[in-house]
Amino acid sequence: MRTCLALLIAVLLAGCAVPQPQRHAWITGLKPEMAARYRDLHAHSWPSVDRRLKECHIQNFSIHQCEIEGKLYLFAYLEYTGKDFEADMKKMADDPETQRWWKETDPCQIPLPDAAAKGKIWSDMTEVYFLK
Repeated sequence: MRTCLALLIAVLLAGCAVPQPQRHAWITGLKPEMAARYRDLHAHSWPSVDRRLKECHIQNFSIHQCEIEGKLYLFAYLEYTGKDFEADMKKMADDPETQRWWKETDPCQIPLPDAAAKGKIWSDMTEVYFLK
């Protein structure tokens, strides 16, 4: 009886396990003459854009700036908790307010060569370590 009860509890708990979010990171350049504008935009992000990010299952989203050999770079990190990343990213890209936001932020950035070759702003990064 105890074995059956323990097995039942284990099965129920496994069904309740919260899936781990997918972690994504990107990098791009930042035009020095636009750095203050970019920081100001994000210091006063638009509520409609923030809502859309959350609707698309984005959490713990942050953007960091650093300087390497006199050049500015942006590093973005987010956690995705949805089931279809591509569909949610398309939903975000189709949003008129997000498109308007990107018209403000994109001119501040300098795509790295691999992203530019694909017509993108941000270069994908590969996770090499994660401390759980």
